[in-house]
Amino acid sequence: MPVPPSGSEGSLHALIQAIGSTQLVRPLLDHCLRDLSADQAQADGSHYFTPDDMARLMVGAAVPRDGHRVLDPVCGSGGLLVESHRYVRERVGLDPTMSLQGKEQHAHTSQVARMNFAVRGITAHVFPPGDSLAEPEPEPYDIVLANLPFNQRNWALEGEAEQTRRSGLAVPVDPRWPEEPPSLGSANSAWIQHIAHALAPSGRAVFLMADKMANSRQPVTRRLRQRLLRDDLVECVIALPPRVFGQSKAPACLWVLNRDKSARPGWGTRDRRQQVLFVNARRAFEPVPDSRARRLGDKNTALILTTLAAWRGLSENGATASPYNDTAGWSRSCSTKEIADHESSLMPTSYAVEPPSPERDTRSRVEQLKLELADQLDQMRVLELRLLDVLEEI
Repeated sequence: MPVPPSGSEGSLHALIQAIGSTQLVRPLLDHCLRDLSADQAQADGSHYFTPDDMARLMVGAAVPRDGHRVLDPVCGSGGLLVESHRYVRERVGLDPTMSLQGKEQHAHTSQVARMNFAVRGITAHVFPPGDSLAEPEPEPYDIVLANLPFNQRNWALEGEAEQTRRSGLAVPVDPRWPEEPPSLGSANSAWIQHIAHALAPSGRAVFLMADKMANSRQPVTRRLRQRLLRDDLVECVIALPPRVFGQSKAPACLWVLNRDKSARPGWGTRDRRQQVLFVNARRAFEPVPDSRARRLGDKNTALILTTLAAWRGLSENGATASPYNDTAGWSRSCSTKEIADHESSLMPTSYAVEPPSPERDTRSRVEQLKLELADQLDQMRVLELRLLDVLEEI
C-alpha cells in the first residue's frame, strides 16, 4: 500500500471528501483515465489505457456471452473487462453471470482496475500483480482480450531459460510452445501462443499486435503464422490506422483467433473453417476535435463490426444475417491455402488491396521499406543476444 507524503493528510482528506460527495463518480473516474491515457510518460512505461471506441471494437469482435469466462492478461485499468460486462448486460437486460478476470504486472495499475470495477458495481477478480507470461494459464477461457505491450524484450522466460541453460539442466517443454520456443528478442510471439493456449475448445481471442508479426519474413515468425493457419486458429485480421489505440504510434493490427469457426446454433450461419477475413481499415479514422490526435470513432467501429458479423453470418434479435461480399480496398475473405502461398502473410493490406493510384503505390512502397527495416532490426537484436552469449563464455 503506498504511503502518502508527510504533511499531505489534510489535502488528501479534503480530496476524499470531495470525491465521496459527488454524484458522478463514474464520469469523474473515466475523465481521469482518459487523462492518464493521453500522458506520453504513462504510455512509454506501459501504463496505458484502451480508448473507448477501441474497447468496443475488440469486445464486439470477440462476442462474449452470458456465463463466459473472460480474461485480460494485461488488464491495465480494466477497460476491456468493463466493456465486456456492458456488452453482455445490454443484450441480456440483467446483471451478467460471466466470470471476469484480469492480470496486471504493475501494482498501482491493478489498484486502478479494482477501483474501476468497484465504482461500477462489477464483480471481477484481479490477480495479485505478476507477469502473465511467467506460466501457462491453468484454466481455459471462452474469451481472451488484450491490449498487449509491443516488442517487449525483458520478459520473464528469457532470463529463466538462460539461467537453466547455463546450469546445464534440461529445459522443460512448455505446453504453450511444444514445437518451437518463442524468440528471445521480443515477447510478441510468446504472447500470441500464450493467448492461443488459454482458449477453450470454442474460445475466441482479440488482441492488438504490431504489424511485423503479420508480415515479417523472419523464419521463426513465419513458422508461427504457419502453425496458426495449420491449426485454423486465425479468423480475422484488421489493419488499424496508426495512433488510434493509445500506447504507440507504430502501425498495428487487431488479431481475432477462434478455435471453432464452423456454423452452429447460437453462433454464425456460415462455415468459415479454413478461411480468414482481412479488413483494411488503415484509413478508417477521424480527427479528435481541438487536437492532433486520431480515433476510430463510432461510425468506423460499427462498419468494421458489421463487416465481420456479415462474414460470420451473425445477427441479433432474430434478424436474418446480412450478406457478405468482398469490397475492394476494404475487406477480402481468403482461404488458408491462398495465404500459405503468400508466405503465410497475415497483413490485410496485402489482400484487401486498394484500387491502383499514385497515392496507393507510394504507400505500398513505404510499407515495404518499413517491413525491410523491421526485419533488419530484428536480425540485429538476435545477433546482439548471440554476441552477449559469446562474451559471457570468454
